[in-house]
Amino acid sequence: MMIRVVLPAHLRGLAKVGSEISLDVREPVTLGTVLDAVESQYPALCGTIRDHVTRKRRPLVRFFANGADYSHQPADAAIPDAVITGDEPFIILGAIAGG
Repeated sequence: MMIRVVLPAHLRGLAKVGSEISLDVREPVTLGTVLDAVESQYPALCGTIRDHVTRKRRPLVRFFANGADYSHQPADAAIPDAVITGDEPFIILGAIAGG
């Protein structure tokens, strides 16, 4: 499956890519398999989205799919069909606030 993924600016810089990447994701397409594909195809991002050891999401990173927040979903959570078909991107967002 080809999944579209939108990355925040700081991760785009590390991976040396544009705002959106396309990933070949194995089935079943879950939150975990999408993140595995990101880290596999862009090794510079390993450890930036998820902790190396625990594989848990970094605190200031959020995930969105088809308008829904997937940040606190388990790794085996299914991704919406609109993302799987490429109609909508999977969004990885840097959740940094402050002034």
